[in-house]
Amino acid sequence: MSPGKQTSIKPFDFVLAVKIAVNKEQDYLISQLADEFGVSVSTVHAGLQRAVLAKLLSRSSGSVRAMRPALQEFAVHGVKYAFPGALGRSTRGVPTAIGAPILASHFESTNALVPVWPHPEGKIYGVELIPLHPSVPKVALQDQALYDVLALVDAIRVGAAREREIAIEELKWKL
Repeated sequence: MSPGKQTSIKPFDFVLAVKIAVNKEQDYLISQLADEFGVSVSTVHAGLQRAVLAKLLSRSSGSVRAMRPALQEFAVHGVKYAFPGALGRSTRGVPTAIGAPILASHFESTNALVPVWPHPEGKIYGVELIPLHPSVPKVALQDQALYDVLALVDAIRVGAAREREIAIEELKWKL
């Protein structure tokens, strides 16, 4: 962190914090996270530092732990302002927000396109929602708990009032 310069959290820092929160039994090495997300060790290290500074994570005796109440508060009240989502073009991808399995059961099926993270392995044709980090679709396909929480966060970012309300209730159980 640069002295004399305001540090701000990045979307990747939030994703890292969520990854640690939903996998609370796992102690990750920075190199493991770097491999999983396909980024450099220095990117993960800097992201963890910013998340600790933002009080989304806590570092004690070498291990990093999620500050769950702070993560919930930021997910519910801050993410949509800090990292606004916008729906784009039609594409193939991984369903998110109301299209993700965790929320889809709450809504009646229609022919409307659902939000998707663009991804070549995606099986759903929907409307593009740029993920919080480019690696999110790949990592979420490998980690169901992370997928669920990030899909709920996307519903808060771009959903209508009822979608946001249900996502917030689900998020309280997941995060």
